[in-house]
Amino acid sequence: MGMTVINFLGGCREVGRSAVVVDSLVLDYGIKPSEPPEYPLNGISPRAVIISHGHLDHVGVAPNLMYYDPEVFMTPPTSDLSHILLKDSMNIMESPPYGRKEFLQFESNTIEIGYNQPFEVDGWEVSLINAGHIPGSASVHLSKEISILYSGDVKLEETRLLNRADMDYPETDILIVESTYYGVEHPERKELEKRFVESVTETLDMGGHAIIPAFAVGRCQEVLMILHKYGITPYVDGMGKEVSKILGRYPEYIKDIKMLKRAVKNAIPVERGKRERVLEEPSAVVTTAGMLNGGPALFYISRLYNDEKSRIILTGYQVDGTNGEMALNRGMINLGHRIVKLRMGVEQYDFSAHADDTQLKTLVERAVNRGVETVFTVHGENTEEFANWIREEIGINAYAPNNGDIYVID
Repeated sequence: MGMTVINFLGGCREVGRSAVVVDSLVLDYGIKPSEPPEYPLNGISPRAVIISHGHLDHVGVAPNLMYYDPEVFMTPPTSDLSHILLKDSMNIMESPPYGRKEFLQFESNTIEIGYNQPFEVDGWEVSLINAGHIPGSASVHLSKEISILYSGDVKLEETRLLNRADMDYPETDILIVESTYYGVEHPERKELEKRFVESVTETLDMGGHAIIPAFAVGRCQEVLMILHKYGITPYVDGMGKEVSKILGRYPEYIKDIKMLKRAVKNAIPVERGKRERVLEEPSAVVTTAGMLNGGPALFYISRLYNDEKSRIILTGYQVDGTNGEMALNRGMINLGHRIVKLRMGVEQYDFSAHADDTQLKTLVERAVNRGVETVFTVHGENTEEFANWIREEIGINAYAPNNGDIYVID
């Protein structure tokens, strides 16, 4: 039997810049949206790159690897979403880590693979399994003499937009699992939706504006579907408009494509230069960026920050040090040229696309029933606690690697 080398280059004991190398295969190669942005460690020459899903913390610097001319594998929606997000970040980053040439090569090296369609690469048999996180998101299963399951970002319950992750895992020896919400339980979904809609309705009834920052991929569409369900017609601004159109082309990756299309049709797209008009009467605006670091959301807030009747209604996780986190915890916001005190209300409803504590534990137990004997916990602030829980409660090897750690399995 040969040796297998697992090299952790990013996303360990942190959220962002996910990157794991198994022999010559790179699983994700993302960016951490800090100031300045952080990249995975380097020192690899990959034969292939496999992207779990189209969020920048998993794909953001993959074009950087094109020097080695690797094949790039991902699902069709992930391919479309990655390309639009990478193009956008190339335009807005002050010094992008890759140029147009690398980006174009990344596009042309991409091979689209559907769920559960095994393919061979460098001696490994690989398959992509629905991860339930965003449209097209996948867990990656690798098998040679040894088999490895990389969870990617995963969610085990259905939402309005997506079915839950496929939990019918193949036989596996090693699990590399995300840990984002270890130790945290998500609120009951229906209850959360109700409270969210009540807040939006209340804001409009008071004559204010509900500014609803939402990630362009997944969250924006989910929020539009919830508002439509409750009879609210929102405006939609930012990249979420374009992404919603893209997702309409992939009915088999969406739980109910008719409902999504209706919700998108129900929303009023805002054109550049027409934003002022949106503020002429009470309105709900679903807009990027999800953590308020730039995007049209800041335009609206720059006009409304003194308005006590208006609210910023956050719909997801706010990374430390982002504008969204500062607004939520300190009632201040950086508008780019100055920091102001918010008189608007700030609320958070966590429509998370990640597994919570119970789901993460279930995932590990399911994988152990499929033969897993070693677990690596990544992508979270509490990876050590998660690894301890696995060792103590399940009684198998579990490690919380640091970035740069290399494990040799023979």
